[in-house]
Amino acid sequence: MNDLPTSECPVPREQQPLNEYEQLKEAWLFRWVTLTRGQYIRKLLWSWGWGWLLAGPLTAASFPIKTEPIKFAICGSLGAGLLVVLVVFRLYLGWSYIRTRLQKATIPYEESGWYDGQTWEKPQAVLTRDRLVVSYQLSPIFQRLRMTCMMLIMLGAIDVLAWLLFINP
Repeated sequence: MNDLPTSECPVPREQQPLNEYEQLKEAWLFRWVTLTRGQYIRKLLWSWGWGWLLAGPLTAASFPIKTEPIKFAICGSLGAGLLVVLVVFRLYLGWSYIRTRLQKATIPYEESGWYDGQTWEKPQAVLTRDRLVVSYQLSPIFQRLRMTCMMLIMLGAIDVLAWLLFINP
C-alpha cells in the first residue's frame, strides 16, 4: 500500500502513518474491530466474561448469591461491563491516533530519539491517499465503535433501571 520512494519521505518507515495503520490493523487487540460482526461480538463477550472474574467476587462480597441473586446478577453484570468499556475506549484511542496522523498535512517524527523531533509536510498525493484511507477504511471502524458505545450505554441503562426496579419495587 505504501508505494512512496523512501527518498521523498524523511520519516522513518515505522513512523509513517500508513505503516502505523497497517501495524495497528494487525495488532491483537486493535484488529478486533476489523473482524466480522459475529467475531467482534464474541471478543466483546469474551472480555465481559473476564470482567465477571473480577467483578463476581467483589459483587458476591456485597450481595451474597444465595440471599440476593438478582442484585448480585445486576451489579455483577454492570461491573463486568466496565472491562468491556475500557477495552472499547482503548480501541477508540488507538484508532483515533492513527486517524489523526493520516488526516494531518504535517507529520511530527523523530529520527533517532526524543531530542531530535522534526516535522514533515506531506505532498498532496500522499495527503490525498491518506485521507482516502481514513474515508474508506477507518470510517467503518469508527462507525462500529460508535454503535458499540451506543449499545454499551443502552445495556448499562437497562442494568441501572433493573437495579432501581429491584431496589424500590
